[in-house]
Amino acid sequence: MSGNLVCVGTGMTLGAHISPIATSYIAQADVVFSLMSTGITERWLDEMHTDVRSLQYCYQEGKNRNITYNEMVEAILTEVRAGKKVVAAFYGHPGVFACVSHRAIKQAKLESIPAHMEAGISAEDCLYADLNIDPGKTGCINYEASQFMFYQRNIDPAAHLILWQIGLAGDKSLAKFSTGKAYRQVLVDLLLETYPADHQVILYQAKVLPIDTVRDEHIALIDLIDAELFMHTTLVIPPSEEMQPNEKVLAKLAAIDKQELNAKNRPELTLVL
Repeated sequence: MSGNLVCVGTGMTLGAHISPIATSYIAQADVVFSLMSTGITERWLDEMHTDVRSLQYCYQEGKNRNITYNEMVEAILTEVRAGKKVVAAFYGHPGVFACVSHRAIKQAKLESIPAHMEAGISAEDCLYADLNIDPGKTGCINYEASQFMFYQRNIDPAAHLILWQIGLAGDKSLAKFSTGKAYRQVLVDLLLETYPADHQVILYQAKVLPIDTVRDEHIALIDLIDAELFMHTTLVIPPSEEMQPNEKVLAKLAAIDKQELNAKNRPELTLVL
């Protein structure tokens, strides 16, 4: 009997976001591995199956997270290789800021083991709803905060800039649960190259429990240095400038429109025999 792996998302808000298909996979699994955001959500998942195994024990302060993630992948695949139907349940979306699912599925496929992912409601989905942002209006650029700092990434001040895991900004060790003001100062200095110091930014945290309150805290960019941040805090920077028309492209498109209009209005020649 060959095993298989399905990575599902339980959504962000406990019990409210999980999809019927994710629920079905959990119910039919032989083993369910969980990586939830809180102990309460883990206990909620425990009620859905008789064999739910938390992967939180792999985390340790000072331990490189790559080692942690590889341990999680191996724990999951050990059961899959034993011929079991395995579900790995992640809070939010199983493929968004969840490298364990991607690594596990990749390795399973290398071993010719059936594996796939089912979408879930992510923190980004909640962010758009909670903050009333339409990413199609001016555009959105998403970066992980540390990656944004380590590499030369582009900023468009006419679009929303969303920086994830702001509480870990600047951590190259992959072993910390938070970074301090000195790291944040480097990030703020980088952002000040584009935005004014008093530009209003948003500290966002989605609801985990239905009784929770969404964190929608507006502060000046310069005040980010002293703000209270957590691993799951997201920084949202609204546009500071208006979108500028691309005159060259607009002129080319206008010429095409004119050609098409002329072709449409041109009378057809009638052949007389």
